[in-house]
Amino acid sequence: MMKTKAEMSNVPEEKKESHLWNAMHRFNPGAEEVIASTGKGSWFTDEAGNQFLDGVSGLWCLNLGHGQQEIVDAAAEQMMKLSYFPLTMSHEPAIKLAGKISELLGADYQTFFSNSGSEANETAFKMVRQYHNQTGNPGKFKVISRYRGYHGSTLGALSATAQANRRVKYDPGVPGFLHVYPPYSYRSIFDGDPEETDLKAAQLLEEMINWEGEETVGAFIMEPFISGGGVIIPSTKYIQRVAEICKKYNVLLIMDEVVSGYGRTGEMFGFKHAEGVQPDIVTMAKGLTSGYLPLGATAVKSEIYDAFKEDGKDNHFRHVSTYGGHPASCAVALKNIEIIERENIVDRVRELGKSKLGKLHQLIDHENVGEVRQVGFLLGLEMVTDKQSKVPIDDGKMGKIIGACKEKGLIVGKNGDTVPGQNNVIIVAPPLTSTEDDLDFLVETLDSVIRSL
Repeated sequence: MMKTKAEMSNVPEEKKESHLWNAMHRFNPGAEEVIASTGKGSWFTDEAGNQFLDGVSGLWCLNLGHGQQEIVDAAAEQMMKLSYFPLTMSHEPAIKLAGKISELLGADYQTFFSNSGSEANETAFKMVRQYHNQTGNPGKFKVISRYRGYHGSTLGALSATAQANRRVKYDPGVPGFLHVYPPYSYRSIFDGDPEETDLKAAQLLEEMINWEGEETVGAFIMEPFISGGGVIIPSTKYIQRVAEICKKYNVLLIMDEVVSGYGRTGEMFGFKHAEGVQPDIVTMAKGLTSGYLPLGATAVKSEIYDAFKEDGKDNHFRHVSTYGGHPASCAVALKNIEIIERENIVDRVRELGKSKLGKLHQLIDHENVGEVRQVGFLLGLEMVTDKQSKVPIDDGKMGKIIGACKEKGLIVGKNGDTVPGQNNVIIVAPPLTSTEDDLDFLVETLDSVIRSL
């Protein structure tokens, strides 16, 4: 049982009345706040001594959990060696990391570093517009994304984010962003099995390109698996079909791997589940460093990069990030990838995702569980009032589920502030190093809470 605010005698007074502006919080004076103090593995302890299993890896990023001494040492060693250096020039960790990213992606890519997933996508959008301009197609500036997809919170990335609740009071956004129907088989407007409805959703992308005029559409951005929008998992045929459509119309395919990259789905990158797909641009962050330091990256195929080599004062990529590719962040990323490969984390996720986390599929027999969707260590439970109507349960009941889990020492998430009236998906995405006991605790706790509804 969590300790109350009155029992938190060891919390400094200045922390009880904080000047901190918390992310994604409604103003609620007097509400209990978790103030984290220490972390080890998949668990953290708050200032009151309560322990919690972090079932969402912080913000989907703590892939290797707390306390990886090798990563901490790599950061410290690099900071003592070279505290900072801008990538208007170069440094060894950035050069090595860019090469490693190209190797992992399975083709020749050039990587531009930034600080976050939002920035990685902003960078990609600028690259798309300049690339088409310099290859004889200056009118190809539009970017298409999918409803329910999330691509960041900065203004351009938010314009690509097709989640209405996140855009309230921030619109109008950046011109040139369009949204298309997602491959959401559970609530599809089409008839057929999931693969059939997914392919029909892909067909809407082709129709949009034609309706807008292919000469105006520059890129399509997608998460291989829609994460924050409700853990929506399309068939691999959908991803393959989208890649074919993009190639047909000279539309650059941007794969947003910010959440799904670096082992989360049981492959190093989510797009690798779909055989034969090789994105033009891949954006990444989060799992790239397992959250130990900020780092974003935008990797582009070398043939796209070649267009920026042309002579002329405006033909180079006139974009800069002061802290993007910080030496310590790159050193951390290299060590993070080394551990992922050495410890066979991807295989581990694939196996334990089925044998342990996959036990949550048994909840499908509960009247309030409409669908269980999973790939690797990314799982969503769509909660409904009943299976026949598929009416989403309300925010109050979602809050009770999350609160009850928290009382038992488990942190889970939901697709909050996304689609009006459809914030009804419980999200589970634990650290990839979670022990079998951790996963058993997660499954047993969430199962017991939902069955008590």
